[in-house]
Amino acid sequence: MKIFVGAIGKLKEPYFVAAEDEYKKRLRPYCTLTVHEAKDEAALLRALPDAAQLYVFDERGEMLSSAQFAELLASEAQHGKGDPIALLIGGADGHSDVVRKRAKKLIAFGRLTIAHRLVRILVLEQLYRAFKIVRGEPYHRD
Repeated sequence: MKIFVGAIGKLKEPYFVAAEDEYKKRLRPYCTLTVHEAKDEAALLRALPDAAQLYVFDERGEMLSSAQFAELLASEAQHGKGDPIALLIGGADGHSDVVRKRAKKLIAFGRLTIAHRLVRILVLEQLYRAFKIVRGEPYHRD
């Protein structure tokens, strides 16, 4: 499975970089992961892989459990055409209406405002958790 995580802005803090590196390493056996940093939304959209199934993290999105997120990924893998899954993370101001309308689904981590750099780590962790759930491997607890 090919997964593209697109984010506005760069990770500068060493602790976020270390966390991202750890989850990238953990995800290697499960998917081909690309993490792309863009300076703005236009650049982020230009970087999207062709025919990507677009999911956008946005505070207005649907709140999913980890199991539901895992089901979403499993469904894409099973019913998709092999197209990459793109997960987009906005900058400090979130996403524009253009991006939200283009998305297959908006996903929220809740109604709290979370720093976009931290959301990036949360997305990677939830991807890892989702693969563990789908494969029935230990890590996730209900």
